[in-house]
Amino acid sequence: MPNHGHIMIRPHEGYPLEKIMHSIKSFTASEANRIIGRRGNFWMREVFDRYIRNADHYARAKRYIENNPVKAGLCNFPEDWEFSSAYRKTNE
Repeated sequence: MPNHGHIMIRPHEGYPLEKIMHSIKSFTASEANRIIGRRGNFWMREVFDRYIRNADHYARAKRYIENNPVKAGLCNFPEDWEFSSAYRKTNE
């Protein structure tokens, strides 16, 4: 997505989600700023997390994430978005 990202992760015991997200956002902000030749803040402070409660919730959340680029008009099918797990499933 051009203005946000979705990930599904399961932290290992002893690795708090807050620290994992800080690492991800710090690394990607540094790389993105380097690529586009700028400095300063890159990501907003907000993180919207969800606790996955069961297999059905997991499937719905995954479907939502994979369909997000389609909803945004960036591709016609989830499999078309090269940065998606749907792409990897059908194009490997």
